Amino acid sequence: MKILLTGINGQLGHQLQPLLTNIGEVTAVGRENLDLADPNAISQIINQVKPEIIVNAAAYTAVDKSENETELANAVNSIAPGIMATEAKKLGAILIHISTDYVFDGSQSTPYTETDPTNPLGIYGKSKLAGEKAIRETDANHIIIRTAWVYGVYGKGNFVKTMLRVGKDREELRVVYDQVGCPTWTGDLAEAIAQIIPHLNSETYGTYHYTNSGAISWYDFAMTIFEEAKQLGFPLEVKRVVPITTAEYPTPAKRPAFSVLNSGKISQVLGKHSPYWRDGLRQMLKQLAALSD
Repeated sequence: MKILLTGINGQLGHQLQPLLTNIGEVTAVGRENLDLADPNAISQIINQVKPEIIVNAAAYTAVDKSENETELANAVNSIAPGIMATEAKKLGAILIHISTDYVFDGSQSTPYTETDPTNPLGIYGKSKLAGEKAIRETDANHIIIRTAWVYGVYGKGNFVKTMLRVGKDREELRVVYDQVGCPTWTGDLAEAIAQIIPHLNSETYGTYHYTNSGAISWYDFAMTIFEEAKQLGFPLEVKRVVPITTAEYPTPAKRPAFSVLNSGKISQVLGKHSPYWRDGLRQMLKQLAALSD
């Protein structure tokens, strides 16, 4: 089976590559050899590889910067997935695309299901939702997996790596407590993507939610990161974490206050529930510690 994987240098793509290699022959591309803002380049690589499965783990993920870089966010998150789906349909291939909790506005108080109404608050969420719609409109065989609060060892910064970096230098940190979500380790997300591939057929195509199980605020997540990291011997100076409101930490982009996703649908296909978020965090920190040795 030929598989084309995008976003190889990102935190998810890097974790996915070895798992997909166990399934088929993988061609993995990153920003240096595929510009997702160039429609012709996307069509060219797909026609060159002729994959049976395209896994799009690449995205424009700079939530705040996207408010000013609307054109680039739309090119990568809205237009590119539609082109991948169009080319996949021509080849009879399957597209696996990763989307986000930011397609919702966070006004609910119960976990979001795949059929709940979308209402993104900012450019990033709008661009990702437009990408979902572009895929569906092609009628290509696809699955869209919405995830949330993703972090991993590889790729650019994420919340866990940021907390470890600033916690090493500062005694006091201020972290938002009134945003709640599901932290998701790329190791568990990558496993789920690899494990759903054998189940793909006309009955399982569609949209899914996948996060680690459980829900927590950014503040409580930060507290747990420091607790687990100290046990593993990470160098930390932090002594106090002060809970603050979203209003006290203004950002260019609005974020959903409640972005807990219901992963029940994908759990039925995989025959198991996603691992608890704290277990994923512990695995990631152990992986990071091993790489630092």
